[in-house]
Amino acid sequence: MRHGGWMALMALLAAIGAPAQAHRLDEYLQATTIDLARDGITLRLRLTPGVDVAARVIGQIDRNGDGVLSAQEQQNYAEQVARTLSLSLNGTSIALHPDAGAFPTVAAMRGGAGTIDLAFDVRTRLENGAYRLAYSNGASGPDTVWLANCLLPRDSSIHVTQQHRSADQSSYRLDFVVGDGKSAR
Repeated sequence: MRHGGWMALMALLAAIGAPAQAHRLDEYLQATTIDLARDGITLRLRLTPGVDVAARVIGQIDRNGDGVLSAQEQQNYAEQVARTLSLSLNGTSIALHPDAGAFPTVAAMRGGAGTIDLAFDVRTRLENGAYRLAYSNGASGPDTVWLANCLLPRDSSIHVTQQHRSADQSSYRLDFVVGDGKSAR
């Protein structure tokens, strides 16, 4: 990975992992990280509605308007998000289904600090060879902003060779190679 790629990864991880010092205002941040392993691929989405857009997002989740995000409402929203995503590996589309999720309180979202954390696990076996992963987040709205990045693979036989993003980062392409683990990084 080039120096610029490392810097972008570090900035993304710092932004996602750091405690909120300031609250988002007028954007719905949708940050995606991709974790590659021989036995599968995990996409994590961290969705943070800003103060000015929180009521709209809460309304999309809290369908009965009772001010409580029930387990069913959370599951329905996670599935709604999944329908806006597309993923393919070497040109073959992969259906995404939410495997796990954590939702903040309504108060935290109204304050701009509440982050919805969704995980999508793709069970696959990555054999030795070259791969191209294409990801797209089709969520829309003038207030939606995207980030997309790959985490450094923990398996030394997986080598990221290139990352390509659209200007707004709603589309992302990742080229990587899976080797026998004997080649140097």
